Amino acid sequence: MLSRPPIEDRSGVPRIFATLAVVWIALFVSAAFAGTSATNERRASSPEPVSSLSNSPAHASDQPPSAEARTLYTLGQLISRTLDTFALSPDELQWVKAGLEDGVLKRDPRVDLAAEADGLHKMQDARRLATVEREREAGLAFIAAMANAPGSKRHPSGIVLQPLLSGAGEQPDANDHVRVHYEGRLIDGTVFESSRTRGTPATLPVRGVIPCWSEALQAMRVGDRSRVVCPAELAYGERGAPPVIKPGATLVFDIELLGVVR
Repeated sequence: MLSRPPIEDRSGVPRIFATLAVVWIALFVSAAFAGTSATNERRASSPEPVSSLSNSPAHASDQPPSAEARTLYTLGQLISRTLDTFALSPDELQWVKAGLEDGVLKRDPRVDLAAEADGLHKMQDARRLATVEREREAGLAFIAAMANAPGSKRHPSGIVLQPLLSGAGEQPDANDHVRVHYEGRLIDGTVFESSRTRGTPATLPVRGVIPCWSEALQAMRVGDRSRVVCPAELAYGERGAPPVIKPGATLVFDIELLGVVR
């Protein structure tokens, strides 16, 4: 993760599980679109979602009753994170459940999956762009407010740097590595990463992190603790880092520069 963000684990889910979920959904979608030309005869003009899922034993208040059930519930959670871009409503989720159940139970598809591939990509793009716009507007308002906070300085690049504690140590340059404690938050205060929670500082290349971090680190001295507000274009941009960091999200980091490592 060092080539882009300073983030090592965004969700609390082991990286191997998150990777498997992404690979699983990619293979599922690819296989579905590639293998449906011979199974498109049975398409209802206005199909109703299946009801068996809503009548299943797993309701919102239930806890998985066994180790196997917990594993299967985890699989469902991981699959859901691959769908985050779609921002599904409860009604839309019923159709996703219907498609998933039909596929798992080897029922004939209700629609021509290959024909719907373009629509799926268009929906994903449209919803991602809508999310970007919402995040951009919220981020601009947040940045403006932070720029007016006591002691804050807005850099020409757009980042806002607010000193929290001043040090007197050396100042890193772009070729250095640094040792830091940090906490990353969304603008609503949600913490998505904290080296203090892990209990271990991070050692990072100044050139190898997101641009916002690279600029902020070179403006700090060892011993400094600063709050850094990162516009999306200097963080994760319009792609975001799903499922936690949405496309176009403005981020806030509290960074303590512990040392320069050469």
